[in-house]
Amino acid sequence: MNSLVNPIVQYKDVHKSFGNVEVLKGINLDILPSEKVAIIGPSGSGKTTIIRMLMTLEEPTSGDIIVNGSNLWKMEKEGKFVLSNEKHLRKVRGDIGMVFQHFNLFPHMTILENCMAAPIYVKKESKEEVRERSIQMLNRVGLGNKLDHYPSQLSGGQKQRVAMARALVMRPKIMLFDEVTSALDPELVGEVLEVIRDIAEHEDMAMVLITHEMAFAREIADRVIFMADGVVVEEGVPEKIFTDPSQQRTKEFLSRFRSSYVY
Repeated sequence: MNSLVNPIVQYKDVHKSFGNVEVLKGINLDILPSEKVAIIGPSGSGKTTIIRMLMTLEEPTSGDIIVNGSNLWKMEKEGKFVLSNEKHLRKVRGDIGMVFQHFNLFPHMTILENCMAAPIYVKKESKEEVRERSIQMLNRVGLGNKLDHYPSQLSGGQKQRVAMARALVMRPKIMLFDEVTSALDPELVGEVLEVIRDIAEHEDMAMVLITHEMAFAREIADRVIFMADGVVVEEGVPEKIFTDPSQQRTKEFLSRFRSSYVY
């Protein structure tokens, strides 16, 4: 990584426990502006928890998460750092977009209305400008001919593409993808990966992908992070991680996927 560039996201000794179960055991991680990062690892390793905390869906047990120089979960009040209130959380996470595994579309809204809702009601942008941008993004993901369709009228792959368009309409500086193909039928995976590939090539934003699509991670990422048991075991450029990992735990994990990413 370029040490002269300030990270857009920093995790500093971040721990997270659910009851007596510690799922993150001291994460230290920097993500640079425009960097594409793939996080891989077995189920239960803490991958999704990392990005859910960044989206303020889970609160860290301890440690700090810094976004664009601002502490996400703590704010200064009368010279002391206290737990962030909702206003501070909204402000700091305003540059973050997330695409979920199960789409999370509003079933009672058309796909155009789904894309328009957050910029209008959260960012208070003008309806006309947001409508134009939403149509542009839906065209970009190949759904410009379905603006008045409802989510129930779409395939899983189409729903996921709507979710991506909706996130892009918010013009995030950081985009999070949480296993976005895992709920799809195999024949629909390719169309969603193609949209992510297009975003990675043409959007000047940081991207964090939690994925089991190893060949895709190798192709698209600037850096791959392997997690297991709540810690970062190993990280590096894709070529190094996938062809010559230094840690035995990484080798064991990747051996299950070898035929899917060796080329």
